[in-house]
Amino acid sequence: MTKPSQEQKLTRGEAVIRRAFRRSVLSLAVAGVAIVAIALFMQRHEATVPVQEQPLTGPAQTAPDPQSGPPSTRFSDITAAAGIDFVHVNGAYGERLMPETMGSGAAFFDFDNDGDQDLFLVNSRYWPGHEGPGTPIQALYQNDGGGRFRDVTADAGLNLSTFGMGVAVGDYDGDGWVDLYLTALGENRLFRNQGGGRFRDVTAEAGVAGRDDLWSASAAFLDYDHDGDLDLFVANYVKWSREIDLEIDFRLTGLGRAYGAPTNFVGTHNSLYRNEGQGRFRDISAEAGIEVTDPVSGLPVGKGLGIAAVDYDRDGWIDLIVANDTVRNFLFHNRRDGTFEEVGAFEGIAYDRNGKATSGMGIDAAYYRNDAELGVVIGNFANEMTSLFVTAGGRPPFADEAVLEGIGPASRLVLTFGELFFDYDLDGRLDLVQANGHLEHEINRVQPSQQYAQPAQLFWNCGGTCRGHFLLVQDPGDLNQPLVGRGSAYADIDGDGDLDLLITQNGRRPALLRNDHSSEHHWLRVKLVGRPPNPDAIGARLELTAGGNTQERLVMPTRSYLSQVELPVTFGLGKSAQVEKLRVTWPDGSIEERVPTAVDRTLEIRQGGNP
Repeated sequence: MTKPSQEQKLTRGEAVIRRAFRRSVLSLAVAGVAIVAIALFMQRHEATVPVQEQPLTGPAQTAPDPQSGPPSTRFSDITAAAGIDFVHVNGAYGERLMPETMGSGAAFFDFDNDGDQDLFLVNSRYWPGHEGPGTPIQALYQNDGGGRFRDVTADAGLNLSTFGMGVAVGDYDGDGWVDLYLTALGENRLFRNQGGGRFRDVTAEAGVAGRDDLWSASAAFLDYDHDGDLDLFVANYVKWSREIDLEIDFRLTGLGRAYGAPTNFVGTHNSLYRNEGQGRFRDISAEAGIEVTDPVSGLPVGKGLGIAAVDYDRDGWIDLIVANDTVRNFLFHNRRDGTFEEVGAFEGIAYDRNGKATSGMGIDAAYYRNDAELGVVIGNFANEMTSLFVTAGGRPPFADEAVLEGIGPASRLVLTFGELFFDYDLDGRLDLVQANGHLEHEINRVQPSQQYAQPAQLFWNCGGTCRGHFLLVQDPGDLNQPLVGRGSAYADIDGDGDLDLLITQNGRRPALLRNDHSSEHHWLRVKLVGRPPNPDAIGARLELTAGGNTQERLVMPTRSYLSQVELPVTFGLGKSAQVEKLRVTWPDGSIEERVPTAVDRTLEIRQGGNP
């Protein structure tokens, strides 16, 4: 582990203050010199010069080019045709208990190592004493390679009944088979992939169940300490019990008892488990500095729902951004010594553009402008608009540019859970999709502008030729159908090179949406094979240059809300039929460059291996 210097040991807040102080001193010095110069100039030029007033204008904006609007595209709902017959059970029976409306997630991952993307869907269950027909269980679907799926849940040993919420995937033991972690209301579960299509519950021996009174949401496998293996971060939501919920007795005028707002519940601490090897983890949450406590009340601050694991300051170490619900968002800066410092407020990501905490849910991070600027998108409650935090000059602090970038006004009315950056039309620019849906079945009775089921929103990245970077796609096919959207994930399920979508619904069937875009753009998919104990190279950075344009991607399946995307990375190339350079920065910091000789295919790169 690289030992930080004395300068690096400064807290992030101290570093920001020091930079600000230096800039202030420099500004004062420059101002002093300018004042002296002006005084000397005025002494030498005694003639009075009339002041010419000029009208002030706002920043110049490029008008949309009617020839560069969103390309014709269509997403087709193939859920039933693909063999997906899963229905999410939320257990609702009339008491309006808060966990009923928050789930659930999904994961695309290749559990059987046959080269295509399989699908895991998280289920909840009935409340004791209010059982319905059958026993709700989790679901694992095996892909036949052409986008048709077969339910293999029982054969795989994953037919578990629990109040599931989210999922994370990662090869924590480095044996070449991707493992699965299930978050829940109550104890979480870790399933080790044994190969041969079978999983085994190793929660107890691994030590990652968490407390049985916790409500966990999103989770992420990542190597935060640079020791080579994958550690585990878990975002925990509010302190909840049926008794607390009923005692709060949250109500909406015109509806009566309703699902409680998180402002009425006490927060919780997130969890960080360090991989100790030999299949064991150790809870280091307190010593790692991720437990944030209110200095006045002494209570936990966090109400975590979404996680983005990204190296936001480009120091080679993965940091963590947590989307919190109704309290400030967290940014845990990796101090490179096994600890983190929470710097969300200092780095401009804690609050929205008005300085307020929002109802943060889903989250994603990407270099969507194809330059040095990192964007972090966070889905919020209805009437809050989506947040889009962007760096300036390749460095924090972030600024919320949702309005300037074309997302803000269009996202104000919807209630957004899932968020994903992905290049749906393969033009080389990352677009954005939002999964939307309300909490209350009858919300339209009291808020006419709201609906329980809401269409997802697809924003096309115009590359700066429109006002900002994003334009709302008006007719994206079946993606425009009303959904009670929650988690979202993407994968190329049928091997045609473009990215298909899955959006989970609360209490309903998921929507599997095949990408039927009509462009003839080229593409390149990259599958990395790293050295054990991280054979999937989670945390690697890829930079691809084609047609003079450089795109950057991070190998990180944890995205959106409670969900995971596929591990292979897809680059859209637009009209470019060749790649000039592909640069891989492996998780250990080593760098390799390739010049792919062909496109429209999947390129496998082995660390230290041949092109």
